[in-house]
Amino acid sequence: MINNAGSAVHALRHASRGSRFSPSRCLTALTLGTWLVVAGAEWGPGSHAVAAAVDATSAPAPIGFADIIERVKPAVVGVRVKVEEFVSMGDAQQEELPFSPGSPLDRFFRQFGVPIPDSPVPKSGTAVGSGFFISGDGYIVTNNHVVASGKSFEVTTDDGRTYQAKVIGSDPQTDVALIKISVATDFPYVKFAVSEPRIGDWVLVVGNPFGLGGTVTAGIVSAHGRDIGAGPYDDFIQIDAPVNKGNSGGPTFNVKGEVIGVNTAIYSPSGGSVGVAFDIPAETVKLVVQQLKDKGHVTRGWIGVQIQPVTPAIADAVGIKKPEGALVAIAQPGGPAAKGGIETGDVITSVNEQAVKDSRDLARRIAAIAPGTSVKLGVFRNEQEKTVTVTLSELPRDAAQAKAEEKKAPSEPSILGLTLAPASAVAGAGDEGVVVVEIDPSSRAAESGLQTGDIILDVGRRAVKTPADVRKTVDESRAQSKHAILIRIKRGDTTSFVAVPIG
Repeated sequence: MINNAGSAVHALRHASRGSRFSPSRCLTALTLGTWLVVAGAEWGPGSHAVAAAVDATSAPAPIGFADIIERVKPAVVGVRVKVEEFVSMGDAQQEELPFSPGSPLDRFFRQFGVPIPDSPVPKSGTAVGSGFFISGDGYIVTNNHVVASGKSFEVTTDDGRTYQAKVIGSDPQTDVALIKISVATDFPYVKFAVSEPRIGDWVLVVGNPFGLGGTVTAGIVSAHGRDIGAGPYDDFIQIDAPVNKGNSGGPTFNVKGEVIGVNTAIYSPSGGSVGVAFDIPAETVKLVVQQLKDKGHVTRGWIGVQIQPVTPAIADAVGIKKPEGALVAIAQPGGPAAKGGIETGDVITSVNEQAVKDSRDLARRIAAIAPGTSVKLGVFRNEQEKTVTVTLSELPRDAAQAKAEEKKAPSEPSILGLTLAPASAVAGAGDEGVVVVEIDPSSRAAESGLQTGDIILDVGRRAVKTPADVRKTVDESRAQSKHAILIRIKRGDTTSFVAVPIG
């Protein structure tokens, strides 16, 4: 058996050097058990292996990242923040600044089951994050959630020196912050990538996990355009390089040493890295940082609409060919869109002749345009396309939020599995529309997302005030052989469309 194995290896080695090798020669070698020398050990009938050191000095070295890291690592810093309050996160360490209760990232972590308490625990402590220089005069990019509750900020550079820093500005919407060291010296800095990374590209993360400092991990780009529920401008790059607490605000590099994104969140049922991390794209960071540097805050374009994605069911209901664009659930009265001619129920399909993929795409495009700018919006309305011109206003920085109250009212005959009542007959529901007071859980309306307490404002783009109005429009749509009908609902302060099958 040993002879046979040795002969086979020897034959393959000769084959790899380009000599002629055939199955018949292999069989001959296996049969005769010829004396061979393999990897420095003598083999033969009745012989024993002679131990020899493995020599791999001539083997080609695997490609590594050491040269890249040597260049970019000096530009990455650790950020230590003294905070006035600390919110416990189960087993999480105090060194990591938590998200404030009710914030978008707090809701994201709750969605995936990470234990976070319902109320903050007042404490003083220290938060640890990461950052990186973007210019030689001391400007540093980090996360908003790293510095949000801080009262003093200390930066540690790669050579171990510490400096006091101040916050220039921050943007909770994108979780980007800009801080600065005011010292008369030239710091090493890195540049942002000019092109988007491809899925599968190598990426390198350098940061300060658990306060350890100067830690490097590697992985690939796993996905683009991730929406994790952090806000209206979600467009995260997903990577699988290990990212942990303290990496927040640190850079992710491509193999050219360019920053392709800023670490902001991880998915982790345990609190540690499971290879699912999210980066703010470099293009977003560049736009935000420039405004923070110039003004200390971010201004965004605003058209005054509530929008939602166009699902296949909605596309079928409104008569649009593809489920693309953004459906206008509400055009705020007196807002820029309403002034420009946008109506509730319109589908916005383009901005300045560039196609809009979905509602998030529209939100990002409008936000990136300066207030006061006029834009041309492509609109699909009543199965026709048209163009309207809208002059953008500035997005308000704060929005009031309230919870909806669900009320019961006297029963009415069921329509599409819905028991309805005029809103005027339901305390607190207002005077517009009809209220869903009961719903058959097995009905198509329930499957489409309607809930008890929803206020139906219009059906098939017709305003409704009574259950009879709803029934009449549904019957007419069935007579026209329509498969679904578009219902506009109000839920709390949010208005949206739901496509309900009627066939």
